[in-house]
Amino acid sequence: MLDSQNTSSRNTPLATHIGADDLPFVEIGGGNKLKVIHVRAAEGLWIVENIFQAGYEVATHRHTGPVFGYTVAGAWKYKEYDYVNRAGSYLHEPAGSVHTLHCVEDDTRVWFQMYGANLNLTVDGRIESVTDGAAALDAYLALCQAQGFGRPNVLVG
Repeated sequence: MLDSQNTSSRNTPLATHIGADDLPFVEIGGGNKLKVIHVRAAEGLWIVENIFQAGYEVATHRHTGPVFGYTVAGAWKYKEYDYVNRAGSYLHEPAGSVHTLHCVEDDTRVWFQMYGANLNLTVDGRIESVTDGAAALDAYLALCQAQGFGRPNVLVG
């Protein structure tokens, strides 16, 4: 059996673990929360976990890359679709998909793995703003500081 010291001496990459309580959730308004877990800007990767309250909406947006979502608790949907994502639901969003996230139940927890950017759209479909992993990380770190969490050890790189 190899220990981590022997493994690292052979230049074998080591697994990285982040416990459920190792990174804080920050308040983003109305009891809604965000945790940025991992950002690899060179790959366009950003992984976040959210806690949403009923009625919360994310602006209508289009993705430039694929998104993978897993619902841990509660329920949410896209206003453009009939299905509801409930605990245990998995969702794949291909690049180019357009939708408006709407939370249905309080304390809904969703984990998203995204590539590329969210192009936030106006009612007539024009790009209003852009959010990507680097922007999400910057906002998260600023909120962590403002809310007294200091600088958390988000996986970056």
